[in-house]
Formats: sequence, structure tokens, C-alpha cells
Amino acid sequence: MKGAAQIELTINFNNGGRLTPEDLLLIETIRKERSILGAARASGISYRKCWLMVDALNRTFETPVFETYPGRRGGGAEITPFGERLIALYRSMERRTRTATAAALGELQKATDPDYQKRASGAAEAAPKAEPRRARSRRS
Repeated sequence: MKGAAQIELTINFNNGGRLTPEDLLLIETIRKERSILGAARASGISYRKCWLMVDALNRTFETPVFETYPGRRGGGAEITPFGERLIALYRSMERRTRTATAAALGELQKATDPDYQKRASGAAEAAPKAEPRRARSRRS
């Protein structure tokens, strides 16, 4: 078995925006690198894609996730206090999702094992049927 099954959290907003694990990775990389170009290099994502992701995230929310400072020298980007809060909220949702789905995810992971014994398929049908309950007599 290679590794445990994992759940990835993607949030689709009603305004058409979304928040994905890749977005969170970019936000955290920009926080560390303090530039979109640096984040592109560090993450292996093209600069254009990084820029488009930054723009999409800033358009998704009413409060910007990033502040950008243009310029060939001295330019850069940093995440806003809202961006920090966005990371905290997303990570909290991830933890809660993992906790809430651990048992079901474990069972699904086991179902990928060739030796897995199915729990409910046909086993209930093969068992003998119980006799119907008899009605109680009424005493008056």
C-alpha cells in the first residue's frame, strides 16, 4: 500500500471564485518569498499562472489577499492581514474535515485492498429470516 487516502478541500464560492490546496500553497509561498516571481520559482509554477492565481484570489474576496508592489527592483508582494486569516480559516476547515471523515475515509481506503471483506453486500440476504413477532393478547 502506497500511502493513506487523503481528502483535499476545495471551496467553490457563489461568485464563481474558488479556494484550492494549490491556492493555499501559493499564498504561503508568497508569504515566505515576498514576491510572485520568487513564489513561482520556489513552487515550480509559471510566473504567468502565479500572477493569474493572485489576481483571481484578490477578485474572489471583497478584501484583498495580497498587496503587490510593481517594479523591476524593489517590487514584490505580501499577504494582507485578511490573507493571514484566510490561511487560518482554511487550515481549520481542513483539520475539521479530516477529523469528521476519518472513519469513513479509513473504510474507503481498506476497500482498495484486494483482500477487503465487504461489510454489507449480500451478507444480510444470506442470513435466515427471523420469525415475525406475534401480537400480544389484550387483557381487558
